[in-house]
Amino acid sequence: MAPTPAPHDVVRPADGAAGGVDRAGQVETRGIDCVPDAERHGSPRELFAIWAAPNVSYLSFVVGATLVLIGLPLVEALAVIVGGNLLWLLTGFVAISGPASGTTGSVVSRAIYGVLGNKIVVALTGWLISALYLALNWSAASVAGIGLAGRLGLPESTALDAVVICLIAGVTVLIAIYGHATIVRLYSALTVLLTGVFLVVSALVVAHADWSYAPAEPLTGAAHVVALASGFTLVASAPLSYANSPDLARYLPRDSSATAITLWTAAGAFLPSVLFTAVGALAATSLDMSDPQGALEGLMPGWFAPLFVLGVVVNTMANNGMTAYSAGLSVQSIGIRLPRVAAVLVVGVIGTAMTLFAILVFDFLTAVNAMMELVVIVTGPCMAVYATDVLLRRNRYDGLALHDQRRTGPYWYRGGVNTAGALATLVGATAAALCASSTFWAGSVSAGLDGLNLAVPVGVLGSAALYWALSRAFGTLPAPSPATAPVAAPAAARD
Repeated sequence: MAPTPAPHDVVRPADGAAGGVDRAGQVETRGIDCVPDAERHGSPRELFAIWAAPNVSYLSFVVGATLVLIGLPLVEALAVIVGGNLLWLLTGFVAISGPASGTTGSVVSRAIYGVLGNKIVVALTGWLISALYLALNWSAASVAGIGLAGRLGLPESTALDAVVICLIAGVTVLIAIYGHATIVRLYSALTVLLTGVFLVVSALVVAHADWSYAPAEPLTGAAHVVALASGFTLVASAPLSYANSPDLARYLPRDSSATAITLWTAAGAFLPSVLFTAVGALAATSLDMSDPQGALEGLMPGWFAPLFVLGVVVNTMANNGMTAYSAGLSVQSIGIRLPRVAAVLVVGVIGTAMTLFAILVFDFLTAVNAMMELVVIVTGPCMAVYATDVLLRRNRYDGLALHDQRRTGPYWYRGGVNTAGALATLVGATAAALCASSTFWAGSVSAGLDGLNLAVPVGVLGSAALYWALSRAFGTLPAPSPATAPVAAPAAARD
């Protein structure tokens, strides 16, 4: 049995509140502290809408079109779309650690990296990368929102641009502040509304698609393989960036079915991602998708175009609402003693400032986009190591022990670092970097293979195998406490 944590080593209800509130329309009062069994509620089915709303996305159209623009035939582009999106199963699988532990993914990962090592990893993956995603998505939504303001006859001005940016960011942060229960309720409605808008766009695209499309100059040999690998990496980068899935599942009852959690989470993201990315690929068979928004709006009746732009903005708010929510929890988990709401506000202010700079001062979006092509170098190994840890521990996590940050605690390891987790992630990320290729970077291995991008298979499979081997070698997987039950439930468990 793990020792009882000292009060100053544990995030107590100061970061939340005794008898925490998790009701739609009320500000969530818990932070990273453990959710007691008495406050667990809901069903794995609710995870579908939580993950569908952010993935009924304009970005899917863009990614699908990119696959055709880089020279893939339509059939191969569709195969890459399905294959890359299957990695949402990893997102769903790591989500089961939320109900098992009753806390967030950024706390569960202390078991993987150690108390101090985890702070570094979470600062990078849970905060810095999240802040960049916030700025990138808000910038794209702000451009759309500014364009919509122009359609409504509002005069162009820097002040108007700033107002649009701050309004979009403000609504997004408000979603994150209200938190889990509000996200569950709101995203159910947003899934229906956004799907309706995007299905109309899809119908217009399908009506104009060239189903017999083939590239004018078909790729052959190494160039063909490079295009396939690049497309797969692009599609896979989305599911590999969502190791925050336990945050949105932690309120589920402990006896919730692990299979149901995995599949409802994965399906919520997989189905809209595959559908609308495929529509983007179809659009590129007949439209000039080098300007995706302009090309798609050209198909629409004048009255519908503003609804589409509004859908793009609302989808970004849903996507960033989830990101800001988890980023606020990550701020707490690295040791910054702020209540959850204050942590979300800090993340929101920084992301808004970055967005204002991007839109109004200097155009660094090209650089940010290029960097996001490489984010899979970090997120792939982190996701793989997390999933491997869930397997090795059989999803048995003691939430209270995970909050014990003392040197005598079970997750201090040696010097506060779990060598197995740190080495597996570092070596996996290094190997992925050597095998990665983007518009401004080519690792030495990739360069030697004519630009073949193997970052995903090397980073994911290599990190997982290495973590398994090192954990066995270092003996860093002690038997779980008898009091800690796995989230997987008997046949009568709720689904």
